[in-house]
Amino acid sequence: MAMGKGKLSKTFIWILLGLLIIGLAGFGATSLTGTARSVATVGEKEVSTEAYLRNLRTEINAFAAQAGRAVPMSEAQLLGLDRQVLAQLITARGLDHEAARIGISVGDEVVAEQLLQVPSFQSADGSFNREAYSFALRNQGLSESEFEEQLRDDTARTILQSALIAGNTLPDTYIDTLLSYTGETRDFTWARLTGSNLQTGLPEPSEADLEAYYEDNIDRYTLPEQRDITYAWITPEMIVDTVEVDDATLRASYEERFDEFNLPERRLVERLVFNSEDAAAEALARLGDDFSFEDLVAERGLTLPDVDMGDVTRDDVGAAAEGVFAAGTGDTVGPLPSNLGPALYRVNAVLDAQTTSFEDARPDLRGELALDRARRVIETLAQTIDDELAAGATLEEIANSTEAQLGQIDWFPGADGEIAAYDAFREAAGMLNEGDFPEVMQLGDGGVFAMRLNRIQPPAPQPIEDVIDRVRQGWDTREQTAQLMAQAEDLAASLAGGASFEDLSLSPRTETGLGRNAQIAELGPDLLTAVFEMGVGDTRAVAGTGTVILLRLDGITAVDRSDGDIEMLAEALRNQAANSVAEDLFRAFASDVQRRAGVDINQPAINAVHALIQ
Repeated sequence: MAMGKGKLSKTFIWILLGLLIIGLAGFGATSLTGTARSVATVGEKEVSTEAYLRNLRTEINAFAAQAGRAVPMSEAQLLGLDRQVLAQLITARGLDHEAARIGISVGDEVVAEQLLQVPSFQSADGSFNREAYSFALRNQGLSESEFEEQLRDDTARTILQSALIAGNTLPDTYIDTLLSYTGETRDFTWARLTGSNLQTGLPEPSEADLEAYYEDNIDRYTLPEQRDITYAWITPEMIVDTVEVDDATLRASYEERFDEFNLPERRLVERLVFNSEDAAAEALARLGDDFSFEDLVAERGLTLPDVDMGDVTRDDVGAAAEGVFAAGTGDTVGPLPSNLGPALYRVNAVLDAQTTSFEDARPDLRGELALDRARRVIETLAQTIDDELAAGATLEEIANSTEAQLGQIDWFPGADGEIAAYDAFREAAGMLNEGDFPEVMQLGDGGVFAMRLNRIQPPAPQPIEDVIDRVRQGWDTREQTAQLMAQAEDLAASLAGGASFEDLSLSPRTETGLGRNAQIAELGPDLLTAVFEMGVGDTRAVAGTGTVILLRLDGITAVDRSDGDIEMLAEALRNQAANSVAEDLFRAFASDVQRRAGVDINQPAINAVHALIQ
């Protein structure tokens, strides 16, 4: 019987081993130790599973260090880290394939020279240490032949990349054009024409004129989409007067904040420390009408913020308290002791002691404590409201059974006032859909609300009779601008003919040295655009809203290439442009290599790597 049991056990073990071998054989298609050695191939070059695993872990760890937390594989995939790593490896192996195809390679001497330059492979005296070399490779899971082959590929790839991106220079004309665009300035004279400059009054519009203007500018008189929303809400301010705060609580709060309500006498003080009392006394003696405390501070290479102590009490200045607190505003006293040595103290203000009794502080204390308790009451009430809503209660019933107030609003983006002033309500209102179940949401001040969308009213024009005053004002503005433009074009012709602004009864203003990015409150960006389109002596009228700017270009100042800052800008532009061209060339070349070589992705192997990192 014992032998029978033994044979049964051995048979069972062999069955288990057989199943395990079969399972491992199936897993070998995707595991890192099975038959799948690569996650992708580019031509004849493979992206090994080990390289993908190593690089992906490095990228995830780097992101985790930046985020300050662990990053799971699922999040890394959402962020695209896996695709980024795979794309980088495919690009590199594509270049390796191309380098091999065109015969770029390096000999053993170059590989040996590079090995000798790796610090982690060196002894203390700087010589190559084979034990350190082998140890470092074992930690990376690499053999010497694998590492040296990688090094050979990296070197050949670097040669190919260098040949591709080196020597990309742009002609001087390109840089000169950029500098001229960014660095040239304009001098011009301008005058503003307004309604007071009109030679004739505005005509009286007919009903047809106003109707046509209304139709042409219908967007201005169209109401946005409005959402008819019913809401119930409650804030701490609504119930603060009903919250009771007992006298003992108020007194306890007053005692906790006693120092806040009762401030000792203070001074606003600046302190200048010296090496010795004699040096401090000599400096004090120099102060007078011709030499101020500020001069003394500047002489020491300091600024007033460097010596500012802010408001101090007697305890803050220690042994110097008697002298400092006996001084008046503006006085400089010393030498007096400090924790850094003898010093001069200047008193900038005297702040008297402040005493607030419990009775005087009581209203503020009650208001703060009552608001805090009101928030806690609302926290409890919010759960009750949420439960009642879940049970089928309407917002109207909630308002009847609790302290919550019922309201209605035709909400649209830009609506303000009362509940629409809260960011939380505006955000929720914008996402609310018909049929959404009302739920309790938080307001920024500790209040809560729930809401229901009744209907959505699409954008609709307002009847002309409701906006007739705005239509009339718009028509007048357009007509005034048109008349001023006609008048300004005649004036511009006179300026071009040699007349001055003063001859035309205009009050000109002159601007000098303005670049394209200049900002002048009275002048819009359109005017500067016009200025940079003009030649010297040209005149132009630029329309505004009910106004027109008449301008004349007086001068163009070219970029000063002798200016050191301009030359630095030129060099920066040259490098930036060259780098941009190099990047475009490299990207196009890498894409072409992959297209010609062919890229094959082994998704099961990639999945196996991802599962391992999980």
